[in-house]
Amino acid sequence: MQRSSFKGIILLLMTALIWGVSFVAQSVGSDVIGPFTYNGVRTLMGGMLLTVFVLIRDISAGVSVKKIFNKKLIIRGIILGSIFTVASNVQQFAFSDSTAGKIAFITALYIFFVPIIGLFMKKKIHPLIWVCIFMAGIGLYLLSVKDGDFSRINTGDILALICGFCFAFHIIFIDRFASDSDGVKLSALQFLFAGSVTVILMFIFEKPALSGIENAMVPLLYSGIMSCGVAYTFQIIGQKYTSPVVASLLMCLESVFAVIAAAILIKEIPSLREGIGCAVMFIAIILSQIIEWKHKVPSDSSC
Repeated sequence: MQRSSFKGIILLLMTALIWGVSFVAQSVGSDVIGPFTYNGVRTLMGGMLLTVFVLIRDISAGVSVKKIFNKKLIIRGIILGSIFTVASNVQQFAFSDSTAGKIAFITALYIFFVPIIGLFMKKKIHPLIWVCIFMAGIGLYLLSVKDGDFSRINTGDILALICGFCFAFHIIFIDRFASDSDGVKLSALQFLFAGSVTVILMFIFEKPALSGIENAMVPLLYSGIMSCGVAYTFQIIGQKYTSPVVASLLMCLESVFAVIAAAILIKEIPSLREGIGCAVMFIAIILSQIIEWKHKVPSDSSC
């Protein structure tokens, strides 16, 4: 059976679309409430929604409440939740000093971090991938370095780069866990853990106000229900039916959807230099995935 199926492709394409629009929601929300407040509320919201769904589904199927979440699944949820806690909070802080479109494209560099991390797992990288990484570096330079002055690189872009590195680990661990785990349960656990930790950070470092949360409710609902509750579940389930390379290729489209959504919804139009940078990075991302796809070891493409 071919590892990458139509079902997996559709789920991951929908994931990319939802995530792309979510960058706009996060940008709007960051103008109203603090990063930990926004992230904690929306992540916990997504986790609780999925938990209710899992309980109703399993109990109605006759599964004992004690057997719904086993120890192995909980440990995996904590691992994914820990990575997500760091990645998502770093990304949310990036919105204070960068735009939705730029953050989306820089975050998409996880495409290159995945094979680089793979080197430490004794996985080879095709020589042409290094060319793509060099191209992505040029794109990142055009996108983030204004007038050739490195001192003008903003903090938001650096945080987005760190976020991309963290999400590379997230993808790698999902690929390890998804094949023999219930995707919805795994997603629910990671969000419950990440949301709980972030809410604690919210009370320590911020002064959340109910009025602020109410004012940010629309972007919170979208990020909580669609981005966390739906899209990340689609990601985990979708990766069951696709190889990591194909999954990365599809999910990187979130950056394109983010730029389009930002331009339409909040009139955030990139400059010519930034647009060229985005284009170079996107071409590098697509080429890298095509190269890996073409040179994939046959045994890795079946399940």
